[in-house]
Amino acid sequence: MCRRMMDGLRQQWPRLVTVLGVDGFGILLLWLAEAKQLGALVRLILLAGLLWFFGGWLWDWTHKHRREQRFRQFLTNPDRCNEERLCEAVMRQEREAVALLGSVLREQQRVQKELRSDLRDYEEYVEGWAHEAKTPLSLLTMLLDNHGKELPPDLQVKLDYVRSQLQEDVTQMLYYARLKSSTKDYFFERVDLGECIAEVLEDYGPLLEEKQFTIAGDLYGNTVYTDRRGLTFMLGQIVSNAIKYSQEDPKITFTLHTTSSGQVLTVTDCGMGVSPYDLPYLFQKGFTGDSTDSRKKATGMGLYLTKRMAEDLHLGLEAVSEWHKSFSIRITFPVPEPPLGVE
Repeated sequence: MCRRMMDGLRQQWPRLVTVLGVDGFGILLLWLAEAKQLGALVRLILLAGLLWFFGGWLWDWTHKHRREQRFRQFLTNPDRCNEERLCEAVMRQEREAVALLGSVLREQQRVQKELRSDLRDYEEYVEGWAHEAKTPLSLLTMLLDNHGKELPPDLQVKLDYVRSQLQEDVTQMLYYARLKSSTKDYFFERVDLGECIAEVLEDYGPLLEEKQFTIAGDLYGNTVYTDRRGLTFMLGQIVSNAIKYSQEDPKITFTLHTTSSGQVLTVTDCGMGVSPYDLPYLFQKGFTGDSTDSRKKATGMGLYLTKRMAEDLHLGLEAVSEWHKSFSIRITFPVPEPPLGVE
């Protein structure tokens, strides 16, 4: 506040020059008139001028500060009460503009409140639908597990594909809602990479088996510090991409190595990869890259959600590709800092 007062005082130098000029002119007239006790009169004139100047400046500053304070309160909550208080602090010709601004802000608040309510209802509906969709998916999974061998092979493959695709879409929808939520329920702990990878491979087992994928890399016993569900979701999207864009003799390799920045998990497939001009945009929302047949049905959401999840979990995420030869995703897990007092 003191700094603002000094800035306001510096802006008043034209008024100070005017006061001193008037005082100087009065003193000159007294000197020409040869007034008695000129020294005392000069001191009195200068004192009166300075008091007038500082008194006017203090009144202006106080009025301006009160007006700014009420204006901020009005912008924060433009109700009728704050509008009236602001009108009391401004000039009469400005009150109509304040009333118009208040009506506009109140209307915008009303619209925003309705939009937030609609958005909340929509999010609740989507989450509810996604949870309800898990019931028929569970029944389909049970049917395939218990009676899959009784079905014709072609039908079993198609049902496996439908189940995996629906499960992936529902999972994406739930995690998209989770990322957009204002509250996060992440639980950070030591996660066994081997167990996490095995869980993902089991979910995509029928498709991996149908396309005759080879899996390399045994990471059991290797642990990283992160949220287990979030990491499982990221790995699921990466494995799903590898299945979608696989070529002949498909293979997925999991490797882990340590660098100065932390532990780096690399997931590599020998699929079609990504072209160099598409690679910088790979994690953008809705980006599907080239228009080849294998990408016509892509939504561009899988790697976007993977990137968002990595940001939420404070993980590094990088894509490396060799066009028509290989594609790799590197996930960097920073080393957690030890608690205070522990070396």
